[in-house]
Amino acid sequence: MVLGLIRWTHRGGRAARRVARSASVTLLAFGLACLGGPTGPKLIGEGRRVLFIGNSYLYLQDIPGIVQALADSAKGDKLAIETVAGPDMALVDHWVSGAARGEVLKGGWEWVVLQQGPSSVAVNRDTLRLVTKLFADLMAPGKAKPALFSAWPSSSRFQDFPRAIASYSLAASDVNGVFLPVASAWLGAWSRDPSIELYLDDLHPSIEGAYLSALVVYGRLLGKSTKGLPNGLRLHSGASFTIPASVAATLQAAADSALASTP
Repeated sequence: MVLGLIRWTHRGGRAARRVARSASVTLLAFGLACLGGPTGPKLIGEGRRVLFIGNSYLYLQDIPGIVQALADSAKGDKLAIETVAGPDMALVDHWVSGAARGEVLKGGWEWVVLQQGPSSVAVNRDTLRLVTKLFADLMAPGKAKPALFSAWPSSSRFQDFPRAIASYSLAASDVNGVFLPVASAWLGAWSRDPSIELYLDDLHPSIEGAYLSALVVYGRLLGKSTKGLPNGLRLHSGASFTIPASVAATLQAAADSALASTP
């Protein structure tokens, strides 16, 4: 099924909405221009185990599932993933609700990916850093590594990118964790091609934005270049998508550059 997508195009630091019908994105068995919805704890697949904790940034286009599919496509790489996510949830909400804490305590995770909104304002940065430390302490007995997913700001708050990136970098440094430079890769993609549409709406990623984000997570966790990875993938959920090879190559270059330029 080929679906029309509402997308946002970044041009000179601003975003303009347009309705596009894209023959390059194919989704199976879904009635919306997205790959997933809110998810509860369920381990999917076999391999090195990754727990994702976050909100609709992660699940709307199933970024964890794309990370897993990228690993499947690379010989010898296998990831088992689980996602605990709900709409508008910050990490403090996950801490209070207890479900994510319970999954961390089960152990067996190699990485626990932590994500909330961009956290560019001071109070959100402070909360991000505080709750990251709480989760890191919870992970310590099981030796899981905290990984901070650097969330991008909304398209209408483009000026917040530097502060949002700094917030996640600080949180990762606080716990000697892994920094996933997703927002930096978005900027890098636009520096290469300003017409690439990474937003689905004012906040959430398009398929291209999700693919780029997943490339960064894959490249950092597995310590590999993303160059040459497939531009079309089938997820364990049954959804599939394909983006133009030239766009995929640009996104891979942006991902590798962001990874190379951050610790």
